[in-house]
Amino acid sequence: MAHKYPEAKRLEVIDDYHGYKIADPYRWLENPDSEDTKAYVEAQNKLTLPFLEKCAIREKFKERMTELYDYPKYSCHFRKGARYFHFFNTGLQNQSVMYVQNSLDDKPQIFLDPNKFSDDGTVALRGYAFSEDGEYFAYGLSTSGSDWVTIKFLKVDGAVELPDTLERVKFSCMAWTHDGKGIFYNCYLNQNGKSDGTETSMNLHQKLYYHILGFPQSEDILCAEFPDYPKWMGGAEVSDDGQYILLSIREGCDPVNRLWYCDLKELPHGIKGILPWIKLVDNFDAEYEYVTNEGTVFTFKTNLNSPHYCLINIDFSNPDPSEWKTLVAEDEKDVLEWAGCVKNNFLILCYLHDVKHVLQLHELATGAHLKTFPLEVGSIVGYSGQKKDTEIFYQFTSFLTPGIIYYCDLTQDDLEPHVFREVTVKGFDPADYQTVQLFFSGRDGTQIPMFIVHKKGIKLDNTHPAFLYGYGGFNISLTPSYSVSRLIFVRHLGGILAVANIRGGGEYGESWHKGGMLENKQNCFDDFQRAAEVLIEKGYTSSKKLTINGGSNGGLLVAACVNQRPDLFGCAVVQVGVMDMLKFHKFTIGHAWTTDFGCSDHKEQFEYLIKYSPLHNIKLPDDGIQYPAMLLMTADHDDRVVPLHSMKFIATLQHVVGHDPNQSNPLFIYVDTKAGHGAGKPTAKVIQEVTDMYAFIAETLHLEWVN
Repeated sequence: MAHKYPEAKRLEVIDDYHGYKIADPYRWLENPDSEDTKAYVEAQNKLTLPFLEKCAIREKFKERMTELYDYPKYSCHFRKGARYFHFFNTGLQNQSVMYVQNSLDDKPQIFLDPNKFSDDGTVALRGYAFSEDGEYFAYGLSTSGSDWVTIKFLKVDGAVELPDTLERVKFSCMAWTHDGKGIFYNCYLNQNGKSDGTETSMNLHQKLYYHILGFPQSEDILCAEFPDYPKWMGGAEVSDDGQYILLSIREGCDPVNRLWYCDLKELPHGIKGILPWIKLVDNFDAEYEYVTNEGTVFTFKTNLNSPHYCLINIDFSNPDPSEWKTLVAEDEKDVLEWAGCVKNNFLILCYLHDVKHVLQLHELATGAHLKTFPLEVGSIVGYSGQKKDTEIFYQFTSFLTPGIIYYCDLTQDDLEPHVFREVTVKGFDPADYQTVQLFFSGRDGTQIPMFIVHKKGIKLDNTHPAFLYGYGGFNISLTPSYSVSRLIFVRHLGGILAVANIRGGGEYGESWHKGGMLENKQNCFDDFQRAAEVLIEKGYTSSKKLTINGGSNGGLLVAACVNQRPDLFGCAVVQVGVMDMLKFHKFTIGHAWTTDFGCSDHKEQFEYLIKYSPLHNIKLPDDGIQYPAMLLMTADHDDRVVPLHSMKFIATLQHVVGHDPNQSNPLFIYVDTKAGHGAGKPTAKVIQEVTDMYAFIAETLHLEWVN
């Protein structure tokens, strides 16, 4: 039966793109504050919520999710000054709590409990930095999931709150000068209108300031601004020896940056205004990420002529590029993801080998490889160890392992890591399941990896429901991760979990990223559709039992694939997706994504964007095929991918497809309140979100709960 959807007025709004006339009938939904928009959101939620509430497995899923998610969650310990800190969540706390101890043997004491900042857990910690001596602490707070941050300060001894408060902070660094007098941070002081996360205005003209402890924000010192380049963003970092400040300038999301620096010792009167920056790299040709320095010799991780990344040394006293030296050469196959310096003379390097992490120890002086730490198949999701530390902690996870934290004392001869802490989940035995990685051919013959997780001993008879997840953008790699909700799907709904490592991500370095961006974006959709076909060909599932899911750029992926192949999927869940590819750059930080997507202002880029833009490619399928059941999820404080994307998409989808007599599958949206793009989401909201998602999947695909 066809569902009765809320009526959305259609206005005669036509835009001209390079001579092409494009209708935009739901432009009124771009105003989040209008009464019409508020009424429309309410009407959609009134349709969706009763449907979710009557889903047969909803209460059972929530109960099981709450039970299995109630396990202890730890971060790595890290040393600051004379103390150790770590985060710990007893299981169901909305936000993780920061603990302090004087030695690893001491009983941890609560240092900062973000749960006390709000009754419902919707105020979250977003970024923090300790002064060099560990005696002062700066921390950011974000409300309702917004990217806007307020920075506050504590004296560490006794966790004494200081009066300093920094507002209108967004996408910010936090870097203390080594004298402990103040921090560098970024803000948008000229942001027009409101800045609570419900606005859509563009984020332009970010500035770098220095805040001196004990003074009001109005007296902060402007250290860098780019009036001629409103999209530039400059994050500062203080070198390990405290002598230099490095400024990394980015214009978008591409892994490229300009690199300027200033010798703080050359400032006789201290920081008084715009710094006398020396422009070491003044183009956007490659990425330069600071690792450490010995005097004027600086080590950077870079993709300069190295799509898999390498380490180079640049001597600031002789900075001519012809004098730059390779310290650790690029690996032919593996991607260097990150590098750190520890115990003054060691480098820790983390590589990605066929989407699995490898951790190595190298010598700083020569770059020589000393040791590879033993790891199972999975991901390093946490690491701590600075140049002056003599020990490291690192955290491992996989599809079936919630977390193992290892500790290694680098003063010992054997350099053997030991298990510092291992977490098990009660009521879940990983031995009942298996993870396989397979490689399949994309449409153009490229080999694409995919992880599949399922119960041991299943029959490949196309009867199982499957959940296929993807992202494919912005150089982001999908490495193995532990998910309680996905494992409940595998265990109690008889499901298959698949994660496809399609192009556009960083799994095989910058060439893999470039293979799925700009004019190559269709490769992402082709790879993902091929992943679905492979799951069906190999007998894991059928199209009627296949759900696809993705968020943000992954939401774009899912919506584009549904438009292109509605016959291939039974269900699609789109979270905070980018849907209007012609206008995304006009809202909040969307302009930064043009490096990956392109921009409709340019005719040649408009011509490929219009071909896949989810909003502009909704059409009635041929031959009585219907769209899969669709649930769009967004939130009122998402100021990253503003909710208007999902709203305009659902209005168009319900208008074009929803009234067709063939379309019996529901096409719904749910707009959450006091929530954002995802970062800092309280546990209670996380549990409710996945409950609704899997309840919708089970209801629309007619899945039975298996105990």
